[in-house]
Amino acid sequence: MTVKVFSAEYLDSLVEEASQSPRARQHRNIHERYDDPCQRFLNAIGTDSYIRPHRHSLDPKAETLIAVRGQFALITFDDAGAILNIVRFGTETDATVPVGADLPPGNWHTIIALVAGSVLLELKAGPFNPNAAKEPAPWAPEEGTSDGKEYLQRLRELI
Repeated sequence: MTVKVFSAEYLDSLVEEASQSPRARQHRNIHERYDDPCQRFLNAIGTDSYIRPHRHSLDPKAETLIAVRGQFALITFDDAGAILNIVRFGTETDATVPVGADLPPGNWHTIIALVAGSVLLELKAGPFNPNAAKEPAPWAPEEGTSDGKEYLQRLRELI
């Protein structure tokens, strides 16, 4: 068994891949298989990456989000799309700011990177079912649209 090492160069290469992606983000799995009991991956998210609000209700599992590098905002919403909470977290802040959050299953949410080069560690119980991975919020615009970009900008202004 080989030890996986997540060096600065490894994270830099992930951030570079994200910068070249049309979605402005890129993940790399740490786990080996979808049926592993713990799904773990690093996710480089650009500041202009719009992650459509979603929830994990079809396969309800808690989701743990830890900043490895940078700063993020976790935004949770009610069923109609009103913002319930904004949690800022990260590694490049003072000691009063948390480094992560644990999100209970079934909550509408999105993540926004607040600084360039931000990398997130995401943890979730397995196995992973790609057919029930996430449910997009019907009240939020689709990714890759001008409405999505405008919605992301409005959310950023609220943070």
